[in-house]
Amino acid sequence: MVGCCFSCSLWFLLCLAALFIVSSESALNRYQFDVQVKNVSRLCHAKPIVTVNGRFPGPTIYAREGDRVVVNVTNYAQYNLSIHWHGLKQFRNGWADGPAYITQCPIQSGRSYVYDFNVTDQRGTLWWHAHILWLRATVHGAIVVMPKRGVPYPFPQPDAELNIVLGEWWHKDVEVIESQANSLGVPPSLSDAHTINGKPGPLFPCSEKHTYAMEVESNKTYMLRIISAALNDQLFFNIAGHNMTVVEIDAVYCRPFSTHALLLAPGQTTNVLVRTNQVPGRYFVAAKPFMDVPIPVDNKTATGILQYKGVPNSVVPSMPPLLSKNDVGFVKSFNDKLRSLNSPQFPANVPLQIDRHLFFTVGLGRDPCPTCLNGTRFIGAINNITFTLPTVALLQAHYSRISGVFTRDFPDRPPTVFNFTGAPLKANLGTKVGTRLSWIPFNSTVELVLQGTNLVGVESHPFHLHGYNFFIVGRGIGNFDPDKDPASFNLIDPPERNTIAVPTGGWTAIRFRANNPGVWFMHCHLEVHTTWGLSTAFLVENGDRPEDSLLPPPMDLPPC
Repeated sequence: MVGCCFSCSLWFLLCLAALFIVSSESALNRYQFDVQVKNVSRLCHAKPIVTVNGRFPGPTIYAREGDRVVVNVTNYAQYNLSIHWHGLKQFRNGWADGPAYITQCPIQSGRSYVYDFNVTDQRGTLWWHAHILWLRATVHGAIVVMPKRGVPYPFPQPDAELNIVLGEWWHKDVEVIESQANSLGVPPSLSDAHTINGKPGPLFPCSEKHTYAMEVESNKTYMLRIISAALNDQLFFNIAGHNMTVVEIDAVYCRPFSTHALLLAPGQTTNVLVRTNQVPGRYFVAAKPFMDVPIPVDNKTATGILQYKGVPNSVVPSMPPLLSKNDVGFVKSFNDKLRSLNSPQFPANVPLQIDRHLFFTVGLGRDPCPTCLNGTRFIGAINNITFTLPTVALLQAHYSRISGVFTRDFPDRPPTVFNFTGAPLKANLGTKVGTRLSWIPFNSTVELVLQGTNLVGVESHPFHLHGYNFFIVGRGIGNFDPDKDPASFNLIDPPERNTIAVPTGGWTAIRFRANNPGVWFMHCHLEVHTTWGLSTAFLVENGDRPEDSLLPPPMDLPPC
């Protein structure tokens, strides 16, 4: 829910009663998503945006671990689109994953598609969003997966729970902005505001204020399920006068720790416990961007209000101390504290013996473009390859053995070795364009080092892997040293996520077991970089048993 105060305990219990179908083990949860254009008033004027069920952010999907979820999506908008259920592993069921031209062709305007999937061995906070063009700017919402009935959280039980969705807002149509920028070969314009549950807050320079507020009671424990739906900015988040205890990241329980602020990259989720033990009043909740290099960002701070019950609206809210935009010290300290819970009930099953070692260089470059503004255009590349979307969905081509759509020869290492983080700016390595997939045998253990580069500029790249969680076993600044750096890997309790920010001018090492057959997208979750081709995909083959093989496609799979 957006833009209103909550009597949180009552609200949460009513939501659970209304949205969960009673069952001893699992339930069938049905939803209807109508994608439509609606005028939404924000930032001093109304504009038409693409929404789901007329809401921004869209409706929350509620389920329990082990449930089946069926979502009928009907597209009334002028754009073709698809929906991705970000972080749900979709075991053997990539048909429900959602990225356009990867696992499905988009749902054409006037058509419908039913996403039918099970929530297997997962619980926590995830989210859904459009996965084509820049439509996820307004087409997104939360996914709340509760534990199985009778299974408590592995931390103090909260008195109530709230969803917090962080986002970005453009005054103009984001599809027009993206299209114009691509035709000119330049970066698109920055967002005009950051938002908390769709609203920028009272600090935004506008006579018409739209502010998200949450009403709380004294001496209660609230769990905030925080989601970053931002397109292109990493965001700090904090609450005036209140510390937060981090208990979950990307729908995986973690070792709890207290912090005064959070960092979320686009695509990441974080659950925190907040104890309302301060003097009753009104306290600002703030979200502002993190950027540690001189790259322009929308530097506006979004604010909401945490308001103690009974305190009048006339009380001026307290402002939290805001982190500086380039506070790398806090970022390192925060990331160092992230650890898996690694308990008997929730073990960290880190692959120790590795079958496949991959080394991917990630970064940006420039290609000639005679029709562009400066004669060049920005491109993204992994191992010198700029990913090109096909016109037939990759999973469909793989399953039906349609030739000529992709090749399985994505290189395990970059074809050109150079000083990755010390190369001169504007270096050109002859980037190639193609739809090349990395082929992985079923059940292989994979170690992937993502190495940032400095060809056109250096910045942090948040990468999301579809179909899997992974363990973040190491990270560092500079070039990865295969002889020295693995000695410092954390193989005991590394954080487990589905989205990780590769540090600016540095590297990140992740490990996972490829036990989910299908075609799985991996891409930078900065939407501008995905547009430029900073992505690839893994083709994970079937196992030897039927239960280790991809399921057949649904009958209503959208045509291309």
